[in-house]
Amino acid sequence: MFRNDKANLKREVHPIPKFVLDALERESLMVAYRERPAYQQNDYIGWINSAKRDETKQKRLNQMLAELEQGGVYMKMDHPPSKRQ
Repeated sequence: MFRNDKANLKREVHPIPKFVLDALERESLMVAYRERPAYQQNDYIGWINSAKRDETKQKRLNQMLAELEQGGVYMKMDHPPSKRQ
C-alpha cells in the first residue's frame, strides 16, 4: 500500500523534481519511497530542493537513496517501520 496522501500535510507540499524521479526509477527505489509516510516523502523533497548548490542537492539525493535502500532510517534517525526484513 502506498502512503502518498499528502492532503493532510500541514506543511507546504513539494513537487518531486524530474531528477529525483529519474534517480528513484534508476535505482529501483520508487516503491520504497512510496511506502514511506507522506510527511517523509515531502520532507525529503523539500530538503533536497532547499539546497542552493547542485552538489548539495546531489549529496542529499544520495543520502535519501541510501536510506531508502537500507530501510529503517529516515534523515539519519532510526525508523523501525521502514526496516527491511
